Amino acid sequence: MIYMEELSQEKQQKIREIVTKIAKAYQPEKIILFGSYAWGRPNQDSDLDFFIIKKTDEPTPKRIEDVDKIFLRREFPMDFLVYTPEQVVKREKMNDRFVINIIENGKTLYAR
Repeated sequence: MIYMEELSQEKQQKIREIVTKIAKAYQPEKIILFGSYAWGRPNQDSDLDFFIIKKTDEPTPKRIEDVDKIFLRREFPMDFLVYTPEQVVKREKMNDRFVINIIENGKTLYAR
């Protein structure tokens, strides 16, 4: 597993800035980094994958749109998944290995 400490100082700073923007503008309960930056070996083509947990009644496409709007200009590709706490619990009960892997092995960068 790769940890933030192993990334360049510049990349660490950029990730912190992204997380701060999401936290301030969208006010989620949690932001988890997953994918190659969290547990693989990121390369120049890797994107940043964020799993965001937020209490909301908005439909999934609207949630993703709301986060996407925060980053109209992007220095590198980013993907966002936005789940409610209830959806996370439901997916865990369904033994959804994708979500379970993110929760267990992703890097939590923000939690309130």
